[in-house]
Amino acid sequence: MPDIYLTNSLTRKKEKFVPLHPPQVGMYTCGITAYDYAHIGHGRKYVMDDILKRVLMANGFQVKHVQNVTDVGHLVSDADEGEDKLEKGAKKTGKTVWEVAEFYTKNFYEAMDALNVLPPDIVCKATDNIPEQIAMIQKLLDKGYAYDTPEAVYYDVSKFADYGQLFGQSLAEKKVAVRPEIETGEHKKNASDFALWFKRTGRFADHVMHWESPWGDGFPGWHIECSAMSIKYLGEQFDIHTGGEDHLSIHHPNEIAQSEAATGKKPFVKYWIHHTFLMVENRKMSKSLGNFYTLEDIKAKGYGALVLRYLYLGTHYKKPLNFTWESLSAAQSALGKVCFQLTALKTQGRTTLSKEKNQKVDEFGRRFLAAVNDDLNIPQALAIFWEVFKSNLPGEDKYDLLLSFDEVLGLGLAQVPSTKSQVPKNIQILIQKRDKLRNEGKFVEADKIRGEIEKLGFSVKDSPIK
Repeated sequence: MPDIYLTNSLTRKKEKFVPLHPPQVGMYTCGITAYDYAHIGHGRKYVMDDILKRVLMANGFQVKHVQNVTDVGHLVSDADEGEDKLEKGAKKTGKTVWEVAEFYTKNFYEAMDALNVLPPDIVCKATDNIPEQIAMIQKLLDKGYAYDTPEAVYYDVSKFADYGQLFGQSLAEKKVAVRPEIETGEHKKNASDFALWFKRTGRFADHVMHWESPWGDGFPGWHIECSAMSIKYLGEQFDIHTGGEDHLSIHHPNEIAQSEAATGKKPFVKYWIHHTFLMVENRKMSKSLGNFYTLEDIKAKGYGALVLRYLYLGTHYKKPLNFTWESLSAAQSALGKVCFQLTALKTQGRTTLSKEKNQKVDEFGRRFLAAVNDDLNIPQALAIFWEVFKSNLPGEDKYDLLLSFDEVLGLGLAQVPSTKSQVPKNIQILIQKRDKLRNEGKFVEADKIRGEIEKLGFSVKDSPIK
């Protein structure tokens, strides 16, 4: 198999990917907290997870992909602060917490389908795996890594020697309860200790979702959920764990600390992959700033979900992506050009390739694979895609090569129909303006618009003026 290199957040180095049990690969991707709509920043993370999975498959690996759904225990802050996000969502919508979780989980996976994200092999809900979480907490108590208090069972970070250095951060950087108005634990031994099990008392006395445990009626903390479920489905050690860069400071260090303490094995995960945030107009996406967009908002503006996917592919996952409506419009034009011409390529017919062109096909394939294998360098792979698109390879051979690339890119090009609907909206508007000018006899102005259309990669064939 060709070599794959990935940037491991734990070592902060680009490393050759060597799975524990080749050709099998165990991959866990942190899923949603099902209390609100997924936004376009989430979309970027899950599309890039999908790219990673597709690259592994393109290299002959068999990927077992597990993804969780957090439907209890994730507080407003990752550091045991505030109320449970599910209960917050229930208050906002007037639904029960169970209805909230079901609604937003369904909405999320519908969005993933629209973005052509391959579904996980296993989707596991926290509420379906409470016994496994209780058993893991008991192990941590038995081994002296956890302690019981009147309000919660906490993990003692001072007992895990490397906790303060995980992902290159010191304990001083892990700020807990930084806002005085936010409630947090009163019985913690250390400020960075985190809850494994919240008891139904005090601020959580009326918590709707709760289960019996050896330490009292209550509910699990967010961090223990991912450890218990990933180990249940992938084993005590597995290959890849992904998440957003926001998980570097608290959630993933907590996962490592509790998992390795419970199992006594190292490493819990070999390769940690973290995706950088999406910005909107060079600012953090926020509802208060009015720049918080969901996939439905994108569609309402006339853009398809796969146009958004194409936009994601243009920036490396380790770099911030700045979303603008102008960049999305450019992505629509580029993808529209591909879709518009792809069927024509297929119908051009197949010819016997010369030795030179056969070598060219092979070289394009090698370069594309080398790009995606180099820490998922999709922008470079996309540039090679366009080289093929503009090359002088015969139509059907070019078509086949582009579709083989799309098995990684995931733009759904094999399903592109030959219809006018594939012409991007901005091109359709230009065509309508040009047709109007021609019918009015304003041929000079019409020719200027024709030039604009051709600069965007589309050819214009005129029919007689009626």
